[in-house]
Amino acid sequence: MIYDFDQIISRSGTHSVKWEFMPEVKGKAKEDLLPLWIADMDFPCAEPIIKALHKRVDRGIFGYSLAGSDHYFETVQGWFKNRFNWKIDVKDIHIAPGVVPALTVLIKSLTKPGDGIIIQKPVYYPFMAIIESNGRKNINNPLLEKDGYYSIDFDDLKEKASLADTTMMILCSPHNPVGRVWTKEELEKLLLICLKNNVILVSDEIHCDLVRKESNFIPVGSLSQDERIITCTSPSKTFNLAGMQISNIIIKNEKYKKLWTKEIFENSGLFGSNPLGIVAAEAAYTMGASWLEQVNQYISDNLGFVRDFLSENLPAAVYRVPEGTYFAWIDLRAYGFTAEKLEELIREKAGVLLDEGYIFGEEGAGFERINVACPRSILRESLERIKKVLLSS
Repeated sequence: MIYDFDQIISRSGTHSVKWEFMPEVKGKAKEDLLPLWIADMDFPCAEPIIKALHKRVDRGIFGYSLAGSDHYFETVQGWFKNRFNWKIDVKDIHIAPGVVPALTVLIKSLTKPGDGIIIQKPVYYPFMAIIESNGRKNINNPLLEKDGYYSIDFDDLKEKASLADTTMMILCSPHNPVGRVWTKEELEKLLLICLKNNVILVSDEIHCDLVRKESNFIPVGSLSQDERIITCTSPSKTFNLAGMQISNIIIKNEKYKKLWTKEIFENSGLFGSNPLGIVAAEAAYTMGASWLEQVNQYISDNLGFVRDFLSENLPAAVYRVPEGTYFAWIDLRAYGFTAEKLEELIREKAGVLLDEGYIFGEEGAGFERINVACPRSILRESLERIKKVLLSS
């Protein structure tokens, strides 16, 4: 089946956070605001997923459910074996309603209050929030940036990992928002540092399937059998299923499994799975590959469109097509606006809602993250609006 991602599908009346609840989430917003912020796509799901959901809905009962069948686990196992040659033991797959809730459970069950947890800013901002809200400390290993390209500061990482109270690192792979797909050499070096210092490595790999053709994503868990590695995955970003609230967390260590189970069942109240999420995940991982191939190509073309638009219209912007994710991470500091003024201009005057760079850490001030997983006409209109206000202010 050939999908038409240029088609504009109204999300009005669907309880869409991205489109309908902007004022509640982001504050003041114009009526004609174009939202390119939160990480979901404006594309319909793959047809096999929709058909599988229709079939399940027709059963008519939606009681307490659990993604616990052999078929479910084997489906997840098969996806990662086929795409990344990573053989996951089905006994190591654990279910959570999302990666962020899973990270909270891991922090609470595997670290103690006051512990330091390494992150790499600018980075997905909920990392910072859940670390602090659970009484742990954010230990920043800031990424190094040169001409829009980011790399890991391994000397700083060695120093931070060796601190007595550092017990965990949360790796973003591929990295959100900068779009790096870490190489095998980078991952092996990072692994060596963490494991040498007995730092638990939790890798958020939710964007693992959204990668450019010239890049090669490597699951960090495929590089080592060390049981201090935990991997967080989900079909939610890959197949635009965020509202289905299902994720798969790979935990090998038997002690960690017991602590996870106690926390998720007894303390966090996260027991159970969305019955439709189970069906959607199984259909996605068995019949969604063709849709994914097409959507990845469309996203890549959109990211190239951003590059060409900026080169022609806002040449002072610094931007590299990301190796992974569907985010354009754009450095607008050359235009001389403070982060606050940039936000005001783009939101209130241009009428475009983005995730401002500063929310990913101070290293992101003056940057903007644009979600390009939308029809090209919406992306074009958004960029035209931004160009107009930046050049006229």
